[in-house]
Amino acid sequence: MKSSYKKILIIAGIVVALVLIWFLFIRKKEEPVVLQTQKPAKGYIAQSVTATGRIEPVDTVTVGTQVSGIIKYVYADFNSKVKKGQLIAELDKSLLQATLDQARGTLLNAQSQLVFAQNNFGRQNLLFKTDAISKADYDTALNTLNAAKAQVKSAEAQVRSAEKNLSYADIYSPIDGVVLNRNVSVGQTVAASFSTPTLFVLAKDITKMEVEANVDEADIGDVKSGDRASFTVDAFINDQFAGTVEDIRLHPSVSSNVVTYTTIINAPNDDMKLKPGMTASIIIYTKEVNNALLIPAKALSFTPDSALMKDYEIVGKVGHKGNKKRSGGQGGNAPAGSAGNGGANDNSQALHTAKSRKDSSGVNKQTAIVWVLQGKKIVRKKIQTGLNDNTQVEVLSGLTVDDAVITGVTGGSSSSSTAAAKPGASPFMPQRPRGGGGGRR
Repeated sequence: MKSSYKKILIIAGIVVALVLIWFLFIRKKEEPVVLQTQKPAKGYIAQSVTATGRIEPVDTVTVGTQVSGIIKYVYADFNSKVKKGQLIAELDKSLLQATLDQARGTLLNAQSQLVFAQNNFGRQNLLFKTDAISKADYDTALNTLNAAKAQVKSAEAQVRSAEKNLSYADIYSPIDGVVLNRNVSVGQTVAASFSTPTLFVLAKDITKMEVEANVDEADIGDVKSGDRASFTVDAFINDQFAGTVEDIRLHPSVSSNVVTYTTIINAPNDDMKLKPGMTASIIIYTKEVNNALLIPAKALSFTPDSALMKDYEIVGKVGHKGNKKRSGGQGGNAPAGSAGNGGANDNSQALHTAKSRKDSSGVNKQTAIVWVLQGKKIVRKKIQTGLNDNTQVEVLSGLTVDDAVITGVTGGSSSSSTAAAKPGASPFMPQRPRGGGGGRR
């Protein structure tokens, strides 16, 4: 009996010891609830459109030949700098010179025939005036003279044509520029019978390049001439080049049922880093606002829950996750849940729809709900938002720089509070560099 009693006491002591060890050392103490807040700040925010394109010279000229022949000399090569009127190639002139000599011989013969016809007509004219010959003989002499004159004109035209063809054997540069491509070599035969063969491709000025961006039809409506743009190329991945939208070509391109419009962006190339044919990743800033009032985007996703009521007084109607309504659809009666998990979807659908602040009419304001910490009170506030780049949101009205906007919760045992503090942006979406936020995807 005593042994059984001792066993019970030993077991009870072990249980008490384990409970004390768990309570003192193993049990995770509940961390105090701490609200993360951030005050609105002035800053820059933009809406942008992304595209890909190619670097091309602003002006290129294709140099060909109007006559056929064999390339005898080439005086310019790839990357050669040439001046307007500079001789860059020469064709073999032997056949062209022979044609010219033949035409000149024909001209001399025609001129000789003209002299004979003029002398003969002079004699026939004197005889006709004295009625020594008939009118028919006079007309024959006059016709022979006119035919000789026409033959001389025809021979002169043949000489001019042969001289011109001979001059075409010398290929001159039509502009000041750089040789981008050379398609011929010495000894190569070029035939200009049906189409003009390309000998050289010249770029007028490679210090001024342009980007031919392919902008999707869904985004082209936001792009206009004068918009600022930036782009990168694979060769200089850490360098960002600046440009300006110059033109939007109306002719669409269709590839795999995707319609794109070629948008021309001028790009200064003073440092000569950009080369023709490079692939560019482009960001076109369609809306930009400087000195805007900004709050973190995750503030729109925060919704207080019952776990916070122990330490704070919640002022305002707290929505439920199951009651999802558009924040702008019901005005002041919209539930706070529209700014929570359900509201995050609505906010994502409304991204980048606000027009620039420069547009005095038609500014598309979005309604959202945020919660502001005032001492021990969590106060619900309705705000008007503008641009949203998934990191920051432009606040048009409803907040001041002194408001402490709640962005999330740390500590406590409620997992829903920390879950609600997640930002609306997907962590798997690529992040833009500064100023590239708000781009369409």
